[in-house]
Amino acid sequence: MKKLTISAVAISTALSMPVFAANWVSDARGGGMGNTGVSSADYLLAPFYNPALVAVYRKQDDFGLLLPAANINVRDKDDTLNTVDDLQDAISAFENGAGNESHINSYLDDLANNEPLNANAGIGMAFAIPNETISVNVFGRGFAEVEASTNISSSGVTATRYQNSSISVVAFGYSELGVALAKRFAYSGQEFSLGISPKFQQMKTYEDTANVENYDLDDYDKSEVKKNRANLDLGAVWLMNEFRVGLAVKDLFSQTLKTQSNANSYKLDTQVTLSGSYVTDFFTAAIDVDATKQERFSGSDDDTQFLRFGVEGNAWGWAQLRAGYEIDMENSIDNNVTLGLGISPGDVVSFDISISGADEHQLGAAANLAFTF
Repeated sequence: MKKLTISAVAISTALSMPVFAANWVSDARGGGMGNTGVSSADYLLAPFYNPALVAVYRKQDDFGLLLPAANINVRDKDDTLNTVDDLQDAISAFENGAGNESHINSYLDDLANNEPLNANAGIGMAFAIPNETISVNVFGRGFAEVEASTNISSSGVTATRYQNSSISVVAFGYSELGVALAKRFAYSGQEFSLGISPKFQQMKTYEDTANVENYDLDDYDKSEVKKNRANLDLGAVWLMNEFRVGLAVKDLFSQTLKTQSNANSYKLDTQVTLSGSYVTDFFTAAIDVDATKQERFSGSDDDTQFLRFGVEGNAWGWAQLRAGYEIDMENSIDNNVTLGLGISPGDVVSFDISISGADEHQLGAAANLAFTF
């Protein structure tokens, strides 16, 4: 019998796709700053937030390489993972003549009204060449989001009850490969940058329902449905000395992909985000707010729309400390506190890590390795 490990499903789904993808950003720098970045990201991470920032760089920047960036987040508000593991152990003991029926029923009762468990994992890469004529960033991302719900029988003898109880998993996988192009210019005494990212997208959905006793992770990909599309990201930044105002439009053409049974679907909405930031060599403060919401899985109360805050202190380009706060205005996800650390000896090699969480049931982590010259 295999244990139900939803985070493992998310990781394996992400790794089963091309190594490129979605609206969740695999970035430890922004992750440590409350997932801000629409006006504060650097030129290497710009396509993940706002393509216009590809043209906002320092005089000494010639090219940069991000390889890799990775993140994982798990939200298990009702501790479903541990309860299912305990239930499976109790069923195994019961079937071997050493278990207690009351333990099984207690675990089933605990699972009966649990909120869906959600996990996501992502990876990313980028290669950027900033230039006065036009700045270029070739990027790719890979992402998977998994939602698991329990369907618990309310009556019957113990054996019948757990045999009639199941776990339903629906997953969305997304990958993209694109190029961000940006140009910085002056108009009426003001400085602006405009950017565009044409990209190729591949979207996948998966679904599976199995008995709580013998859920098998290896079966999740047998229901794959796939769609390929072209799409665009757009962005603009207004720069006023140390202050910036940014606007990003991600996935200009919204997409919906149904599962194999047509019972579920995932919607990738057009996402519009406004941002303001204060950026100096030693300190950065940013605020991002989503003007639109992301609907995500159909039939689930999981819409998200974020308000984000972040700060960063930079020790002469050698080390960075970061903190942030993230609020879901749709109340699907608990408010998140984020912390991050960057090590960048000589401002050439950068290693960034971040953690986030609301409590022990909602946790995330990310890491980046980048080279800039």
